[in-house]
Amino acid sequence: MTTIRFALNHMAAPSLAVDDFFALARSLGIDAVEIRNDLSGNAILDGTQPEAIRQAAARHGVTIISINALQRFNEWNATRAAEAQQLIDYASASGAKALVLVPKNDGTGCADGERQANLRQSLIALKPMLEEASIIGLVEPLGFEICSLRSKTEAAAAIEELGAQSTFRLVHDTFHHHLAGEAQTFPELTGLVHISGVDDPAVSVADMRDSHRVLVNADDLLDNAGQVRALLQAGYNGPFSFEPFAAEVHALKDPAGALRASMEYLSARV
Repeated sequence: MTTIRFALNHMAAPSLAVDDFFALARSLGIDAVEIRNDLSGNAILDGTQPEAIRQAAARHGVTIISINALQRFNEWNATRAAEAQQLIDYASASGAKALVLVPKNDGTGCADGERQANLRQSLIALKPMLEEASIIGLVEPLGFEICSLRSKTEAAAAIEELGAQSTFRLVHDTFHHHLAGEAQTFPELTGLVHISGVDDPAVSVADMRDSHRVLVNADDLLDNAGQVRALLQAGYNGPFSFEPFAAEVHALKDPAGALRASMEYLSARV
């Protein structure tokens, strides 16, 4: 039987302090975690030093698989370069293995030709920065119609053109994969899978947003189970990281119980 290697993104329980978040992961038998730089009142934004994160990870026996994320990575300028260096340094000092790279998602930079040129420029600039620190860059296309990088095919083509497969990997996000309507997956180039479900039958695919993203259950509209099964069968053996954004998930009194139920649901279907 194929087993799913689960991971936990801090977005699964954003109100928990890092120590408690790592403890939650271990209570579920999970030893791979993602930390974030967009949780107000929590690490990293609250000024927590990377060494403190590293020590907490060692204490709990977890590996930090990524920091999520460098936003607008495909809009390269001096500001972005400084942000990238800061996050790469933080990743290195905290023991994180990778940095998630999120494209701009505001309706700009979407034109054919412009998209590809911007992506290529950013990858070329990031490559030596990441390599210097031995950090992997995880490129995460977003399925929203206003996003400047929706296609994993486009991202994979740019990575391969630059011969940068050892520096960059793709994030397969089950939510964004469904929204983008892209059939192809790239298991050999995928470094991380984000999983979340949508179970509201009243919302159309075009109207799906982060606020709809819950833990995967029997009412899932995104076919997470099918996506996970297909990736495993195609040879992907990396982590599947829970990344629910819905307020009702964040308000759960027993996040461990809900996560365990989702893990069991998915595990029974691969």
